Formats: sequence, C-alpha cells, structure tokens
Amino acid sequence: MKILFVIDSFYTTNNGTSISAQRFAGELRKRGHEVKVLCWDTPEYIENNLTDGDFTTKKFHIPVFQPLCDKHDFSFAYNETVIVHRACDWADIVHVFVPFGITWEAVHYCNKIGKPVTGAFHIQPENMTSSVSMGKVEWFNELFYRTWNRDIYSHLRHIHVPSQFMGEMLAERGYKAKIHPISNGIQDAFMVAGLRKGQRDKVQGTKEKDVFKIMMIGRLSQEKRQDVIINAVKYSKYADRIQLVFAGRGPEYEKYVELGKELKHQPQFIYVGRDELIENLLETDLYVHASDMESEAISCIEAFATGLVPVIANSHVSATPQFALDGRSLFMPGDPKDLARAIDYWLDHPHERQYMEEQYRLAGRQYSLEASVTKFEEMLNEEIQENEARNTLEPLRPVRRRERFGRRLRRVAAL
Repeated sequence: MKILFVIDSFYTTNNGTSISAQRFAGELRKRGHEVKVLCWDTPEYIENNLTDGDFTTKKFHIPVFQPLCDKHDFSFAYNETVIVHRACDWADIVHVFVPFGITWEAVHYCNKIGKPVTGAFHIQPENMTSSVSMGKVEWFNELFYRTWNRDIYSHLRHIHVPSQFMGEMLAERGYKAKIHPISNGIQDAFMVAGLRKGQRDKVQGTKEKDVFKIMMIGRLSQEKRQDVIINAVKYSKYADRIQLVFAGRGPEYEKYVELGKELKHQPQFIYVGRDELIENLLETDLYVHASDMESEAISCIEAFATGLVPVIANSHVSATPQFALDGRSLFMPGDPKDLARAIDYWLDHPHERQYMEEQYRLAGRQYSLEASVTKFEEMLNEEIQENEARNTLEPLRPVRRRERFGRRLRRVAAL
C-alpha cells in the first residue's frame, strides 16, 4: 500500500503529533508499506530513514506569530497546489494530521478525484490558543472546533483520535465521521527499560535517598504548566531534597529558569534523544504531568511504562487522567499546594510507590506502538473498501467555496 502522510512539520522531536507521525511511518514501512510525507521541512537532525521520500513545499511565514511558531518547533507549510496534487496522485490512500492549509487542499482534492482519505485529530484548539493566553476562553476554542469541522473533518469518513476522551469531545460537537480511538503508542524500548527497572528494584529494594528526582516531559509552554510543578516544590516538606528535571524546550524556558531560582536545587532543562531520555527516566523517583490540556500525552505513557508512578493534573479538558490507576495519582489542575500534597504522599510511602510502579509498568503494555499501528491499518483498509463502493456510484465532485463564489458572480453579471 502506498500511504501519504500530510503534516506541516514532520521533522521535529519537540511536537507530539510529529513524533507520532514519525513512529507510525517507521512501523508501517517495517510492515512493507511504502510511506511518503507531504510537509514543508527536510531532515536536519533526524536521519532520513523514516519515509520513502518526501513531497516538500515552501515554509509559510506567518506575520507577527512566526517567532512564536519557531519556539514551538512548528511551522506551517505553504499550500502549493501542484505539489499537493502530485503527492495525492501518487498515493493509494492519504492520511492528514493537522487542520491547516495543505490539509484542506489534500482533503478536497482527494474527494474530487475519488481518492480514499482519512484524518487525525491530534491538536486541541486549546494547545494553540494557550500560546496567546486565551486557552480558557471557551467561545474562542469552540470557533476552532466548528471551523475545522466545516472546512475539513466534515469531508472525511474516518477520524483517528489518540484517546476515547478526544472522540467524545468531537462527538459532542457534531463531528459525524466514524471515530477511531487509537493510542499513538510507545516504542518497545520504554517497556524493555521498565522490565529492567523492575528487576533492578527487586534486588535493591527501597533505599533512603538524599535527593529525589522528579521529572516531566513536554514543551515548555503555558498549557503544559511546568510552573505549577516548580511552585509545588516550594510547598513540599521535601523542598530541600527535590531535583526537578524538565525534558523539552519552548517559549517559557526563561520564565521557568527565573521561577526555579528560589529552589535549593534549581530545575534542570534537557533536550535529549530517546535513549538518553530513557536513562533519565530510570533514575527518576516520580513523574508529574501538570498539563491543563492533552489529547493523550504519550510522554506520560512512556514514563509509567518505564516503571514510574505518575502524578497527573485532573483536568476536564485533558485525556491524561485516564491513566491514573487510583486517586493518589491525581491532583487539582493548576493547584501547586495540592500537587505538593500528592508528591509528599508518594515520597512518604516508598514501599507503596514501589508496588504501584510495577502496576503502572504492566499497564503500559497495552499502549504498544505495534498494536496501535495494527488498528491504524484496519482504519485505512476500511476507508479504501468503502471508497471503492462510493466510486461505483459515481459521486458528485464537491464544489469548493471559491467555485460557488465564482458562480454567484456570473449570475450577477447575467442580470
């Protein structure tokens, strides 16, 4: 099968959607599929062994907001129609990831020529609006949901969402396509590391430590709320014995460095590859995920699959609370005092923590990348089969908005 992925920024390791696309592309290639990507960027610091070639467009520079996009390691692809059409013509099926310009063109072109096409809903509007301090303005976020549905998702028959939570969010907003809740999946390396940690801890047991290492993985951005973790340490009775480690980069870096200066052990900020990340997780005592909004939070799964107890913000616009095995792993979102309470509980009870580490490690097995890609393949095959049936009925070509506008002009001119 020739599969085309359509995603503005593909070659980055600081964006969950891009990382998911990379992993799915690699796993699909292992299974014998031919995978190409339509994007703007070319590999600079990632070996180009993820795809069978790319269709690349120019980078679209957004006035005023481009520096912010760069800090998030995400940029938009310029909608070059000729390249988009050539890429879609190549594929047996097209899968789009994000609801922007080249996606709109790809979806509508595929519908026009009868090409099977599916989509993913990975980016919550809140992830974008939080960058301009409007993440909790409901009407503004709802505008994005409605616009994306009208322009893109209403033209799809199948949508991949990374969690049941996101599927319910779309259904509540009138999205009519068939929803496929499929985890983005984690690589086997994290589960292997978790097994290694479990064996090590059985031998060593629980030991009193001078300094406890607490970690979070994610972009340094407003909605991820690393600031809540820094402030929580100030309220913890272990404040002088906690070393925070944040894996990621982003626009809030300088703010968090300044905020962390009040701690005895100032936070460490790292940006590392998978193997080094795993080694850091293996030396960590507790994982905290403080984000206000998440469609899944694959980094949290990676952490507990390596054998860490997670402490998760119990936000109503986040899918991550689903991973908590009991209430001890939840805290009130945005509340550093409640987070400090949860941290102190787990540090106070090392034997309970070690027992639950094993339970979380076992829970991580169900989120394997291999299982996720199998479900993803099933979705693609379902769309291909349905598309063949649709094409036998010779469906009408969708009329684009600019074509409708042109018709209206001609009618006015004829009066």
